[in-house]
Amino acid sequence: MKLDSGPRPPSERHDAIDALRGFALLGVCMVNLVSLSLYEFLDPQQQPGHGFDALASEAMDWLVNIKFITLFSLLFGLGFALQLERASARGQDGVRRYVRRLVVLLAIGAAHAWFVWWGDILFTYAIVGLLMIPFRNASDRILLIAGLVVAMLPPLLAPAVRAALPELATQAAMYGRALEAFSSPSWSQAFAFNMEMSGWARISNWALVCFVLGRFLLGYWAGRKGLLQSPDRHLPLLRRILAGALVAWLLSSLLSLVQAPMRAVWPAIDVEPVKMAIRMLLRVGPLALGIAYAVGFVLLFRKPAWSRRLAFLAPLGRMALTNYLTQSLIGIALFYGIGLGLGPAHGMAVVLLAWALVLALQIAWSHWWLERFRYGPVEWLWRWLTYGERPRLLRGSIAEVDPVH
Repeated sequence: MKLDSGPRPPSERHDAIDALRGFALLGVCMVNLVSLSLYEFLDPQQQPGHGFDALASEAMDWLVNIKFITLFSLLFGLGFALQLERASARGQDGVRRYVRRLVVLLAIGAAHAWFVWWGDILFTYAIVGLLMIPFRNASDRILLIAGLVVAMLPPLLAPAVRAALPELATQAAMYGRALEAFSSPSWSQAFAFNMEMSGWARISNWALVCFVLGRFLLGYWAGRKGLLQSPDRHLPLLRRILAGALVAWLLSSLLSLVQAPMRAVWPAIDVEPVKMAIRMLLRVGPLALGIAYAVGFVLLFRKPAWSRRLAFLAPLGRMALTNYLTQSLIGIALFYGIGLGLGPAHGMAVVLLAWALVLALQIAWSHWWLERFRYGPVEWLWRWLTYGERPRLLRGSIAEVDPVH
């Protein structure tokens, strides 16, 4: 049977999910630009002393950091459910297609991580995505329990994992070298250290595997139940999830504020089992707020007035892979020494200004491109390499939907 590489029929598109993916990309871009601007590598004594930086960083810690990559990861897991569902409806082997897609994504992520930006997430997504396959027939209960447990597991695993890891340079040492290498106008120095930094980050940040897998499983559960695809059918459950997620986030945030003073006042609880339990509970907060963002966005999108306001993000989300990769290139061009060399000296104000400009350009570009073409450039390449035949790119008089996918 010929594998068609045409787009999904309109009935299979979920504008709310495309827009939600665009919304997730807004936050991911903001966080990534803090790193790409080299601001992340400054120690506190090097950071600009004015109050705006502290305020912006605090706001990001509370509302953006970890939360939007959580949202992005939930959507990847949801996509796994959609792929299996569509393949099953056509009598096709969804797992084989899924594995092919991940192999191509792995190659794209490796090229991005090694040759462009060490902070790439696509490589990890491709590896962890393969771990989803054994869960494809798991019950809803297993998916929920496994997703939550795996997301909270790293503090419990940390002693054993760290003992097994090779000796690594400290974060302070690597960040100091990164600031020097990426501020340099030398292409060879920036490239060589990016390769080194990429390897160091993947080993030192081993807990990212649990972070991603837990969110993939929860997203898969939501996708299999159709929570975000058909919110009108699940309104009571979605409202309970939203309320519960917000409460969990507030409680976790409160714990983060009071746990250190409580341990100082009551030495009896300042013991390792209690501290480990606290570290595990603190991981609930970012996960809960990411879930609240997803559910709240979709509940708003189902209202016609809000749908019109938020739909402008859908093209950004449909070209998420292309836009994610080009954000790295733009960040390097603006802030690295091999580009304009803006660096981190101007603080968070310039980072946020760059973020606003990059996203405004990408939203406009995505709208323009998708009015003329069927896929984003990298999405088109991804489909070509996955299916082994070149998809039609230009929009035109030929039918937009082919009979066989």
